[in-house]
Amino acid sequence: MADFLGMMKQAAQLQSKMQAMQDELGNVEVEGISGGGMVSVRMTAKMEVKAVKIDPSLMKPEEREIVEDLVVSAFNDAKRKAEIAMQEKMQSLAGGLGLPPGLLGGFGS
Repeated sequence: MADFLGMMKQAAQLQSKMQAMQDELGNVEVEGISGGGMVSVRMTAKMEVKAVKIDPSLMKPEEREIVEDLVVSAFNDAKRKAEIAMQEKMQSLAGGLGLPPGLLGGFGS
């Protein structure tokens, strides 16, 4: 019975730490860049886009498709960085609980 109570206590601690991590991910911001810095997308590690910046030199009607492609590329770069930030947070959480590596791999995705 003591093992069960210990597991329940660990589960409660895990839930509390997961909630704190989710809150913290909302404060972690990454920036994706494309076109040599002409387009950037800033987002949180929770994948919430905060800002898009486009260099004024790209604001020509004939450049519309290029700008659209660069925005997509910058977003994807930011998304990749946000996923890395989330994985790092998950690893630090799992490491602090003494769980085997990969146990929380898909959690929060």
